[in-house]
Amino acid sequence: MKRKAVFLDRDGVINRDINDYTYKVEDFELLPGVVDAIKHWNHNGYWVIVITNQGGISKKLYDHHDVKLVHEHMLGLIHSQGGEIQEIYYCPHHDRIENCLCRKPGSLLIEKALARFDIDPSKSYMIGDRDRDVKAAEDAGVTGLKCEVNSNLMNMIPKIS
Repeated sequence: MKRKAVFLDRDGVINRDINDYTYKVEDFELLPGVVDAIKHWNHNGYWVIVITNQGGISKKLYDHHDVKLVHEHMLGLIHSQGGEIQEIYYCPHHDRIENCLCRKPGSLLIEKALARFDIDPSKSYMIGDRDRDVKAAEDAGVTGLKCEVNSNLMNMIPKIS
């Protein structure tokens, strides 16, 4: 039986979007409701997978190591409160510098997760704060849901069956 998943954008959905790139642990702030929402989805059989553009790498503002440190910090915060994220996929490219297939609104990272973890796209959702998140989801056959930037993720619970 195929899995179901909730895909989450990172900046503005999981952590506060500071209108600049979040690449330092000290700048990372979990948004309200994130852990409770993730625990709810975990409890209801959804895998939670993060799909995030990290174009600052391409712009040479930070590197893969910086992203790794922020992601380890994020996973630690969520796990310590009882939530579980199964995987994180990120695109290091920026469309003003280079072309790629993995940067949202491209759907490649979602498609990779669907194939790797045998996820049923028709039973899965992607939550993001931008139209490109919704487009990436829909192009992969996943229901795309747009939330307000830096909002409480618990507001999205009623939209996912």
